[in-house]
Amino acid sequence: MSLDDKEDVEKEGGTWQPVTAVASLPSNTFPLYTDRWTKKLLSYGIESRGIQPVPVEERTDTQFSKIFFLWFSWNVNILTFSAGTLGPAIFGLGLRDSCLTILFFNIICCAPPAYLATWGPKLGMRQMVISRYSFGYYGIIIPCILNLLNMFGFSILNCILGGQALASAGNGNLSWTVCIVVIAIISLLVSFCGYEVLNWYEKMSWVPVLITFIIALGVGGKHLANPPLAEPATAASVLGFAGTLAGFAITFSSLSSDFTTYYTPNLLPWRIFGYSFAGLLLSIVTLQCLGAAVVIATPSIPAWEQGYAGGNIGGLLEAMFFLMGFGKFLAVLLSLSVAGNIAGTFYSISLNIQIFIPPLVVVPRYVFSLVATAIVIPISIVGAHRFYDTITNFLGLIGYWASAFIAIIILEHLLIRHNNPVEYDLDDWDAPRRLLSGIAALAARIASFGLVIPCMSQVWFTGPIAKMTGDIGFEVAFGVSAVLYLPFRLLEIRILGHV
Repeated sequence: MSLDDKEDVEKEGGTWQPVTAVASLPSNTFPLYTDRWTKKLLSYGIESRGIQPVPVEERTDTQFSKIFFLWFSWNVNILTFSAGTLGPAIFGLGLRDSCLTILFFNIICCAPPAYLATWGPKLGMRQMVISRYSFGYYGIIIPCILNLLNMFGFSILNCILGGQALASAGNGNLSWTVCIVVIAIISLLVSFCGYEVLNWYEKMSWVPVLITFIIALGVGGKHLANPPLAEPATAASVLGFAGTLAGFAITFSSLSSDFTTYYTPNLLPWRIFGYSFAGLLLSIVTLQCLGAAVVIATPSIPAWEQGYAGGNIGGLLEAMFFLMGFGKFLAVLLSLSVAGNIAGTFYSISLNIQIFIPPLVVVPRYVFSLVATAIVIPISIVGAHRFYDTITNFLGLIGYWASAFIAIIILEHLLIRHNNPVEYDLDDWDAPRRLLSGIAALAARIASFGLVIPCMSQVWFTGPIAKMTGDIGFEVAFGVSAVLYLPFRLLEIRILGHV
């Protein structure tokens, strides 16, 4: 099967075929698989494949709806809920302005990761491996480091939130430290197993969590019906909140195709896009709006306000369930909701480590899930008591690099490679001399921050332009990188000859 125009023909009436590639042994890693323990893991169906491309004959998965459940389950959790609370709590927005900002900016920010997910079936490569064709073999290491910081950051935030919720349900009998460890270990078990188990877990885990949020809405709905009047929104507050939302949603772009490389290329791309976009948008918008509504009502309800003391989202949710006979059980379910997000993130971390340090490609993927867990647990414990400062500073900064990254790889794909998978030589994925230098991408990205920095508005720094307009660094990073990349890339082609 070739990667030509047949990729645009949908496979009608096909039956599901199991993904047999997940336990395959890349030829260059065979010596590592002589160990009896590793062979036993593979016999159980543990995925060993790391960043090696999936051959077209092994891209057989036709259960396209799995990608909807992966993104939906990934975001049906208390971190998504907490991100919505930032509009009223940090930026002073009312409910209407918060919800409108959440809706319109997420429509924009969920589109890039959904689009990039369509590249996985066509190319059979993970997202950061595809990005080598824009940034080069060594140049991609810089975005990879930023992506690792992004993923570790979100995993830490999820562990903190899950730990808070679990500790609140324990009436003080469980420490935050113990609860954080429990959340991380559950996530490790799922990510360790790989593609098949991860998709199965994400397909099932959202159900009890969504039911719990519906119960929370039913219990607290009467308090949400008449929100207090808020001051008129300013452009600075709306754009500041929008930048935070961008840091939440758009950063999925750097790992989108990690989860679609086993799908058959014989499908119309809009199916992957549609499932991905719907899974992201429905979960994010619904829970972020609920978070905004609940935190606005909190000051008028003493029990909620007491539970929320110090920005404790887990305590707030536990307080909402307090009068119910099974409220503690629901709080435990919500605490475990973050495991699906962390597990998927650990999976991508395990791949990105091999991009960051290329010689580690010979190490089985699942080993790096253990490494990720060992890093996340201690940092989560240390940062557990400064959650709100952490999330606002972190999400705001992450959006800047992600938007520049997206602009560059999409322009490369659409304008330089003409949206044609054939123009990617798949044999070059690990050949530094045959890949482009990446100078154009790095130059465009670095140069764009000359204008991004004056447009930034953070707790520790506000640029001169941002003082007048609010935080527009996310939009500027995308626009300037796009404007600069094309001439830089054409110049690179002319001088160095790499296409």
